[in-house]
Amino acid sequence: MDILSKLRIKESELKQAIVVRTDLEMGKGKTAAQCAHASISAYLKTERTDPESAEKWIEEGMKKVVLKVTGEKELFQYFQQAKDAGLPVEIIRDAGLTQIKSGSATCFAIGPADEKEIDNIVGKLKLL
Repeated sequence: MDILSKLRIKESELKQAIVVRTDLEMGKGKTAAQCAHASISAYLKTERTDPESAEKWIEEGMKKVVLKVTGEKELFQYFQQAKDAGLPVEIIRDAGLTQIKSGSATCFAIGPADEKEIDNIVGKLKLL
């Protein structure tokens, strides 16, 4: 990692955003489980691609926010914007063992990454 990248990590505040579909009408426990899958998956991706940021996020207290979208189309629009911006993102598809049809995209997580970069993409979404 170059010096400028290391300075960026030191100066930025990191967070993770989890974006959840509300049209699936998942129960609270199901929603919590899907968000946990998304959070861990995105963290592991960050740990592989940017270990310094992953470690800093842990040290900072693992700041995260859970946001909502109304459906699959909107979910994938934000997912693609984050991906195109080069942010670490992971989409979660349900196994279909309980409430949701197998393969349904339930949520995705962005980061941990620079808070401002995440906010540029999902900052206007409402909290779940």
